[in-house]
Amino acid sequence: MNSFRHRRFSVIGLPAFVLLVTTAGCSSADGSASAAVPSPGAKATKLCQNLDKKLPAEVDGADREDPSPASTLTAGWGDPAIILRCGVVRPPKMSDPKVAEGRDQDAVAGGVNGVRWLMERQGDGYRFTTALRRAYVEVTVPEGRDSSGVLIDLAAAVKKAIPEGIAD
Repeated sequence: MNSFRHRRFSVIGLPAFVLLVTTAGCSSADGSASAAVPSPGAKATKLCQNLDKKLPAEVDGADREDPSPASTLTAGWGDPAIILRCGVVRPPKMSDPKVAEGRDQDAVAGGVNGVRWLMERQGDGYRFTTALRRAYVEVTVPEGRDSSGVLIDLAAAVKKAIPEGIAD
């Protein structure tokens, strides 16, 4: 079970990030998760394959159950599924000055355990995309899941596998 007492949790940036990562409610799923496989360049693919080897077996108390089609660029945990896709394209909101200024109601920037994220509210949960890393990693967290726990559980793997910098 995740506990904030045993893990470092820091939010860099806007206080709104804290409010937006706390989720509530329920979501239903049919148990068969699927995810579109990204098609990054060779450098990002290599980084993503390295990330796949370092990902935890459990995230937010859910066991790893990869989505279909099988790929080293995607991973999943639980039902409804937390989905990770590595090598995605840069989200347009990452360049939006309203996000940086805290004036966007559906997106905010922040950090958890040394990994910076763009968080975007979606109808059925949240989408987080790493910032300032050599490959973009996207994590979708369904409504009802503890988003902060998910990001805490994934931070170490992302830091080890995807170096800081600007993605190509």
